[in-house]
Amino acid sequence: MEPAAEEPSAWSCAAGALAPGQTAKFRLYRRGKPVEAFIINTDGAYHAYVNRCPHAGTPLDLWPNEFLTEDGRHLICSTHGAIFERPTGLCIEGPCPGASLERLLVQSSGSALVVRCPS
Repeated sequence: MEPAAEEPSAWSCAAGALAPGQTAKFRLYRRGKPVEAFIINTDGAYHAYVNRCPHAGTPLDLWPNEFLTEDGRHLICSTHGAIFERPTGLCIEGPCPGASLERLLVQSSGSALVVRCPS
């Protein structure tokens, strides 16, 4: 799963490569600068976010591609335990309630998923 060759500001993968509840971490570029991000399959709905906590500015995953709470119901920041809704990125518990992860655009293109930074 790599950035789309024709557009370095986009990343793509086969939709079938991401099972329900599974995440994938990747890098894309915004205005020439690298942006670490991840995508999650929530029961067939795909959501992508910049991998940066709105409270501390640190990556969510202390261990690579470990974004979920133990029960898999929410996203979690490994730095200080902020809990985020999977479909919205909204913080519902921890030091930054009401703050949100930065969403990325996810589009279906045939059997592929394409993620882009918003303009």
